[in-house]
Amino acid sequence: MNKKLTELQSTAISGNDITSSCLYVSALTILYAGQWAWLSLCIVALVLFLFRRIYGEVVGALPLNGGAYNVLLNTATKRTASLAATLTILSYMATAVISASEAMHYMSSIFKQLPVLIATVVVLVLFCILTISGIGESANVAVFIFLFHLFSLVILIFASGVFISEHGFSLLEINWNIPLQSSSIWKALFFGFSAAMLGISGFESSANFVEEQQPHVFPKTLRNMWIVVSIVNPLLAFLLICILPMATVGDHKESLLAYLGHVTGGRWLSILISIDAVLVLCGAVLTSFVGVSGLMNRITLDRILPNFLLKQNKKGASYRIVILFLILCLSVLMVTEGHLGSLAGVYTFSFLSVMGLFAVGNLLLKIKRQKLPRPEKATVVSVLLAILFVGAAFYGNILLNKDSFYTFLKYLLPTLCFIYIMLNRIEVIDVLIRLIEFLYSPLRKFVVVVNRYLFKAKRRLHSQEFVFFTKKDNVAILNKVMQYVQANEATKKLKIVNVIKDGEDNELLKKDLEVLDRAYPEIDIEFIEIEGVFGPDLIEELSVKWNIPKNFMFIASPSDRFSYRVAELGGVRLIM
Repeated sequence: MNKKLTELQSTAISGNDITSSCLYVSALTILYAGQWAWLSLCIVALVLFLFRRIYGEVVGALPLNGGAYNVLLNTATKRTASLAATLTILSYMATAVISASEAMHYMSSIFKQLPVLIATVVVLVLFCILTISGIGESANVAVFIFLFHLFSLVILIFASGVFISEHGFSLLEINWNIPLQSSSIWKALFFGFSAAMLGISGFESSANFVEEQQPHVFPKTLRNMWIVVSIVNPLLAFLLICILPMATVGDHKESLLAYLGHVTGGRWLSILISIDAVLVLCGAVLTSFVGVSGLMNRITLDRILPNFLLKQNKKGASYRIVILFLILCLSVLMVTEGHLGSLAGVYTFSFLSVMGLFAVGNLLLKIKRQKLPRPEKATVVSVLLAILFVGAAFYGNILLNKDSFYTFLKYLLPTLCFIYIMLNRIEVIDVLIRLIEFLYSPLRKFVVVVNRYLFKAKRRLHSQEFVFFTKKDNVAILNKVMQYVQANEATKKLKIVNVIKDGEDNELLKKDLEVLDRAYPEIDIEFIEIEGVFGPDLIEELSVKWNIPKNFMFIASPSDRFSYRVAELGGVRLIM
């Protein structure tokens, strides 16, 4: 069994992404909110506090990889969940490419002749190899980067404090009295907040590899990331206003903290911050590879992506998924020729959409899975408030840069088309078969070969069996199960399993199934009685015996008296 990640390792993997935001979010926020940037960043910290409980409740109840995809899969439809998965993958793709490119831009400030585009490719390939080598090795690298980043920030904050103690707050008074670019303080705070929400991208990453974490580690990663972001980002924005003239922020926005280090500590501190920027941005690349591996592995198990991607190496890494993600990243890098401004829109809107969908999933969990045990709960008011904040940030970013929003749509729509085709493979195959039969005469030999392949693929999709564990003769519940399978899965075979104790009678259940068998003639229903006790051991035994993956097994939502946590069932899906 692979070794589970500790609190420090898990925090480092996710934290490198979210804490790298301090390298650019302070400059962005100051440009829009001016001297009130620190307050905009405090509002973002409040939003993040709301999402701590939202994520904690959902993942505590459904501790499986997949983040927003996982909660929507277990509370809504597979198509809705696929939307969340698509947005998350786009977010990771944009994060990886932008972070690698920005890291090499920082590196080029130290090594002037560095070919940034080639160096970016090298970074992406290196972290692809590192991810394939196993999550344990990746975590150790992430820990080193994370600790070095925190050390560098402490040095920078200390140097800034010393500088202020020597020079006073005279520049703060000047900056404080500079007129705002916006017509009012409220507009400044709104646009500053919208830009500052970039500072929490990466908060969702921990939920995408929760199965690789030790028990009870996940909520601690949320707490740790919230503490760092809530302290560091507003504090750095305030220090910048105290030390640098406001007019110089725009001139140094791409490496503002390195410039702050040069002003407060000299060239050595500027170089230290630049090195830190390179490392932590590379850490964000690693976060993208680790997070997307957990997510894509999950959606491939659910047959949204082709099954051949699931093959693992000796380290337990799904290397084909990692390589596919690398190819996607490289293709985007080549198309943009290293000019990644267009990807900023994908980055911003995709992760805001994911966070919004996660909050919606939390509400659905409250409505549809009320009895499901969870270690903590977010109030309905706090969830609605979080959705309102995310919606405001989404709208604010559209106002700030409409071109970025259109770019986001250009990436999103083709990706959704691909996912739609994968979800409706049976219908697509039927259309192709009819088209080929229409062309039969002029292309007889070709048609025979292709038709044979398509019919084989269709039979393979239909032949995948699913299992539903039922405990009572409730025809209404069983009817909902049939409707769910018919709407969300391509299968034509369903095993209805009832685990009974010695002496129990199932006559009513058998009569209900006879009715359902007539109501759904296109689905082959097989009823199986098993004497024993329902639990992880029985699920494991049946999964091996029938060669049916556990994520193709369904149960109704258990009550708080259920003997096991959902995570102990190995990925069994809740469908009601």
